[in-house]
Amino acid sequence: MKIAMIGQKGMPATWGGVEKHVEELSTRLVCANHNVTVYSRRWYSDAKDLTYRGVNLRFTPTIHTKNLDAITHTFFSTLDALKNNFEAIHYHGVGPALLSFIPRILKPSVKVIVTFHCVDRFHGKWGMFAKLMLRLGEWAACNFPHQTIVVSKSLKKYVKEKYNCEAIYIPNGAPLSNQINTQDVLTKFDLVKDQYLVVVSRLIAHKGIHYLIEAFRQLKAENNIDGKDLKLVIVGSGVHTDDYVGYLKNIAHDVEGIVFTGWQMNKDLAELISGAKLFVHPSNSEGLPLSVLEAMSFGKVIVASDIEEHQELLDDKRFLFKASDVTDLKNVITWTLNNPEISKVNSLQNRIRAEKDYAWNAIAEKTTDVYKDLILEKIGLPLFSVKEIK
Repeated sequence: MKIAMIGQKGMPATWGGVEKHVEELSTRLVCANHNVTVYSRRWYSDAKDLTYRGVNLRFTPTIHTKNLDAITHTFFSTLDALKNNFEAIHYHGVGPALLSFIPRILKPSVKVIVTFHCVDRFHGKWGMFAKLMLRLGEWAACNFPHQTIVVSKSLKKYVKEKYNCEAIYIPNGAPLSNQINTQDVLTKFDLVKDQYLVVVSRLIAHKGIHYLIEAFRQLKAENNIDGKDLKLVIVGSGVHTDDYVGYLKNIAHDVEGIVFTGWQMNKDLAELISGAKLFVHPSNSEGLPLSVLEAMSFGKVIVASDIEEHQELLDDKRFLFKASDVTDLKNVITWTLNNPEISKVNSLQNRIRAEKDYAWNAIAEKTTDVYKDLILEKIGLPLFSVKEIK
């Protein structure tokens, strides 16, 4: 099959959950002998070649501003895709889904798929007009494509109740990860293995990093945990959120032991996650967070907010805190650090769950079945039975 991916910033993925999702999916499709083109933005991708791990990279114009980047790149990518003989065009995200009607009208033989990754309008960085467009994008994602995919069970419920959309649930995946033995990036940031908490996130208000900083401040002040030298490592940078990043650094400047590393990739990111005592994810809004899945694959103990998506991933609810509640976050971290035997069992459970329920190979197979069903339906052949991942 010949497939186009539109909506992501590009490949190789340096940051962003959608970008990592597209890379993991498209490279596996190529390994299964499909022809995949990922539309990319030059400001994001530093790829020197027009292929990456067997995936075709195609660069199209964009207006690189906060509100126009995604939609203009989607527009130009869609026009370009229509000139090629793609059997399927797969849009990623509700913003890009706004334009998924174009191939439906101009090239009805092409099958259109949209993956609904998260409810983007809840994200604090957007203004009123952008939130309205994202709301329209949700409707478009549920009405324009031949098939809508959602990455979490809570999103499946959401689109059914709000838009009467029968979406297929195919989750994000977890890379199979192993403990990293090098200490290079730990040395760079003056960190000691198992003596820091880590959060990996874009620095945007809805991710809740300010709650974590305040909880860490209280944790250090009370000093009732084992390890007074404990640090907090914040991995990530802002995305059109300079004011919020400045705010975070301002409230953290008088708290001893907080380290901002900026974006980290590949081995360095793996080393930071692998070496952490505890992985924390205080977000108020998610689709199905890839950073949490990656931490699970490392067998990390995870403390997370009690939003539906985290409850879907984490079986032991003792490691969840009430979203936006600084005191509860501090209490759950304290309890976790003071109960190492329970935490050890939890870390093993997290890794087993990641390997069993969120394997990328199985996810790629299910996505391929969606494409096949649509394309075979077009030519009048018997359909495959697409079963959702349970």
